[in-house]
Amino acid sequence: MRRLALTAALLLAALGVQAQAQFQPAQSELSFTSRQMGVPVDGRFKRFDAQLNLDPKKPEAGKVAFTIDLASVSLPAPELDAELAKPSWFDSKKLPQAQFQSTAIKATGPGKFEVSGKLSLKGQTRDISVPVALSQAGGLSTATGGFVLKRLEFKIGDGEWADTSMVANDVQVKFKLVFKGLAAL
Repeated sequence: MRRLALTAALLLAALGVQAQAQFQPAQSELSFTSRQMGVPVDGRFKRFDAQLNLDPKKPEAGKVAFTIDLASVSLPAPELDAELAKPSWFDSKKLPQAQFQSTAIKATGPGKFEVSGKLSLKGQTRDISVPVALSQAGGLSTATGGFVLKRLEFKIGDGEWADTSMVANDVQVKFKLVFKGLAAL
């Protein structure tokens, strides 16, 4: 069986087909910082998944997909988690996931990439571009980056919460995604 898998991998490589890297969720992180009345509030998501097909030497042929379980949000207080599940925020009972699908990946320097794609969140889809740094050590590849999400573009915190003096429109999102099996940089 092992010989068959190795033969298949070699055949795919010879044909120029990229193998999908294996996502390592236990070593990965997805966090965000918002501001409520000027005070930073840090949160994170406990459950998310990422798929990566990438040859770092030919990034333009790569693909990235990302899914977030919105009900897995975690803030400093449980009542805040419950608030975010409500319809004016994530509406996670009706719309349980956020998704990102890449449309283009381009190299911007050694180990640096710009990933563009569509982010779908709370029934809204927007184009975003995210700078990503890729490092490798011990057989693992780590993609790190961040971007500013404009929450009102996704109707997050709408209604009475649309007042940006209470909750800022800008939310800083940061990620660290770890993969096994990615080709060398």
